Amino acid sequence: MNIVLLSTAASLGIIHTAIGVDHYIPFVAMSKSNDWSFPRTILVVFICGIGHILGSVILGMIGIWLGSQISILANIESMRGEIAKWLLIAFGAVYMIWGIKRSIKNKPHRHITDGGGEVWHNHHHNHHHHDEEHGDTEHKDHEESSGVSRSFWPLFVLLVLGPCEPLIPLLMYPAAESGMIDVAAVATVFSVCTIATMIVCTSIVLKGINMLPVKNIERHAHMLAGFSILVCGLAIHFLGI
Repeated sequence: MNIVLLSTAASLGIIHTAIGVDHYIPFVAMSKSNDWSFPRTILVVFICGIGHILGSVILGMIGIWLGSQISILANIESMRGEIAKWLLIAFGAVYMIWGIKRSIKNKPHRHITDGGGEVWHNHHHNHHHHDEEHGDTEHKDHEESSGVSRSFWPLFVLLVLGPCEPLIPLLMYPAAESGMIDVAAVATVFSVCTIATMIVCTSIVLKGINMLPVKNIERHAHMLAGFSILVCGLAIHFLGI
């Protein structure tokens, strides 16, 4: 077993994920805008992380088995990366526009009470408050479940299309010289470290945001989520991160 390759696999898995903000910022954005619980968020990250890894692992295995040139696989990975990048930008832009419309729709408005006082509220959050007062969690659970399913598939598709650039040329092909056991070993180490780093980074950013006083901008959550995802896509395009 090549210890150098395994160490490199672990390092690359951690570094390429921590640097690549598209590995965790979209999850944080969608979690906050859709009011996902922390366990649900981590479950979504885990499933999408597996999909993200499997695409490159399967491609690398097929390429090694067929004896394909590494340049061919690199071109395929590059093409996948371009598609994923533009889909991320498009998804972020569309979601941000939808979020802006939702923010306008949920703009706080004034009601005059029987006593002549004024009450400001918006209907969206008031309904949540109504459910909490009556101990009714069914509506909230239904909304969270539908929010997960509605937002899960775009994230999953984006992560599956997004390549793990270092995996095939820097790890799988060099490991193939020692046999398929080494290929499987470096792919496993890289995968575990990548998914673990996705979970850790998502958790840290999410916990950090939860400590901020963001109550007054809750109605803009969808718009901000779309903006965050759009910025991630633009950062990948212009900065190559």
